[in-house]
Amino acid sequence: MRFVSTRGGPGRPSFYEILLGGLAPDGGLYVPETWPRLELGPTYPETVANALESFLADSPLAGKALDLALDAFAGFRHPEVAPLTRLSDGRFLLELFWGPTLAFKDHALQVLGRLFERALAVQERRVTVLVATSGDTGSAAIAAGRGAKRIEVVVLYPKDRVSGFQRRQMTTVNDGNVRAVAVEGTFDDCQGLVKRAFADESLRRNLVAMNSINFARIVVQAAYYVWTASRVPGADFVVPTGNFGNVFSGWAARRMGAPIGRLVIANNANHGLFDWVERGVLAVGQVMPTLAPSMDIQIPSNLERYLFELADRDPDRVWAWQEELRSSGRIEVPSSLHHEVADEFAASWFDDSQILAAIKAVHETEQRLLDPHTALAWLAGNDHRRLGVDQVLLATADPTKFAPAIAAATGIEPLPAPGFAHVLTDPERLYSIPNDFASLAAILRDREKGSIE
Repeated sequence: MRFVSTRGGPGRPSFYEILLGGLAPDGGLYVPETWPRLELGPTYPETVANALESFLADSPLAGKALDLALDAFAGFRHPEVAPLTRLSDGRFLLELFWGPTLAFKDHALQVLGRLFERALAVQERRVTVLVATSGDTGSAAIAAGRGAKRIEVVVLYPKDRVSGFQRRQMTTVNDGNVRAVAVEGTFDDCQGLVKRAFADESLRRNLVAMNSINFARIVVQAAYYVWTASRVPGADFVVPTGNFGNVFSGWAARRMGAPIGRLVIANNANHGLFDWVERGVLAVGQVMPTLAPSMDIQIPSNLERYLFELADRDPDRVWAWQEELRSSGRIEVPSSLHHEVADEFAASWFDDSQILAAIKAVHETEQRLLDPHTALAWLAGNDHRRLGVDQVLLATADPTKFAPAIAAATGIEPLPAPGFAHVLTDPERLYSIPNDFASLAAILRDREKGSIE
């Protein structure tokens, strides 16, 4: 299995070769040269292993995926790993929050951490995992890499723009190979710093990505769509997403054979993806802080992968769109292509008051709590139900990660999930930098020398 860059750069690296990388050298994102068919396994971990083995053939890690998956999911707090429950209105809720940091990112990152360790042992290397997070990826990356012998972890998060619980999940980890850094800016600023670091020749040789710019993330996330679609074939999937990674994983699963219906995007007040689905225009604007901070994003990096496919894999067109975004702050697809987008996706967006009302309504009717992101999925699902078509709502985080929002909506202050009370009391290690590349570069060079505790 070989990969190509969305921007047409030279070379056809293997999955194993891009595993420990990030962006392609030309700044693009990697996609497979051809999309394989993903095979359903008898269990969820075996389905994940099958997905990985589709890409690991002829690599030193071939045949190792099942052991990695079984080890990764052994620490999840539910025996089904990704349980599917039915709501009273007939819809299904896919619970993806049973991992070690209470969010869907654990599914991919627990596997990736183990993949990285195996690959680094073969190559006898040490690397720095560099991650930008809008809330959940950072803690999941830390949980996957903390204490690892060959991995340093540096996480950038937007200062005062993640929930208190999300921040503390990162800053209370005291392992010496971990540094969580607040950036005085937005998630898009954090992501921009990460992209600059991966483009810097003096830094990139020792950097590894755990954000969804790493295609391995897409593979593992596609597996839970494959697994769920086998249980509810033909269902529409409603996905709360800001960076387009989770919903692109669903698109990839469908492309690789999963019987998935329409993909419905749920946005908060930062509704760039809604505008793109509805009007074919993605315009960069000011990021608004919301009750669903993991989606407070204006520039969805994974959209480039879909644009590449939408343009019939024409890298020149992708370059033109990226130049349009850089120069004018917007991308507009022609109407002929926008019809294709509208056929594959639907979208809705909602503000904070609607999020709170949804949490309250679901608590009253279902006697269960939804976090703000999952509440957005519930709302968008209401907008886009189709007669005779099942609907799966992705529950992407445990509600206890967003206790203030839950309390505001229901009057109930939820207790931390079992085993997580310490997050609220452990001492924090707080570091911050301005939105400045030189400040990040200094941290990364110190990490490379091993001079930071």
